[in-house]
Amino acid sequence: MEWNAVLFLGAYHGINPGMGWLFAVALGMQQGSSRGVWRAMPPLALGHAAAVGVVLLIAGLAQRVVPLPMIKLAVACMLVAFGLYRLWRHRHPAFGGMQVGFCALTVWSFLMASAHGAGLMVVPFVMNMSDHAFAASLGHDHHAVVPSASLPWAGALALSVHTLAYLLVLALSAWIVYRKLGLALLRTAWFNLDLIWAGALVTTGILIVCF
Repeated sequence: MEWNAVLFLGAYHGINPGMGWLFAVALGMQQGSSRGVWRAMPPLALGHAAAVGVVLLIAGLAQRVVPLPMIKLAVACMLVAFGLYRLWRHRHPAFGGMQVGFCALTVWSFLMASAHGAGLMVVPFVMNMSDHAFAASLGHDHHAVVPSASLPWAGALALSVHTLAYLLVLALSAWIVYRKLGLALLRTAWFNLDLIWAGALVTTGILIVCF
């Protein structure tokens, strides 16, 4: 369940135009070459991974001093609050012009993923992975590690899987739009995806509290 969710979230982030492929397509069209699209992929993936990784790192450090139920409650509250904020205001922050280099595009991707609460959405599933790993170790070893020791491993693996899914769907979406569809559908697609994502944030936060 958790791995499927991490994969799905990565794919969903990749298909959302506000998370990168819109910028990649725009760069390709501006440069008049598909090279602009492909050159945007590494910094976009790096920035997205950094945004999710920072949240996972903070959650891992917090778990060493704060009980896990308290962290889950805090994450749930942040998800609901962030989702309601996204429902209220679903405009995307601007980031300068289109002439950007590797570092600038990485920062842009980091800010976009952070603005969408991408890391917050992954945290609950990584915590569940950590819980399952701890329970399994208790069943096989009387000297099992504490739960906080299993979170970094689960977080690193989940981040890798999530980023790979994001990058694959990002590249496919950018290529299809650049080669086949153009930019005519962006306003409707962007609006709908943003509303779905905001609703998913709120729903996940509620489910964490209920279950």
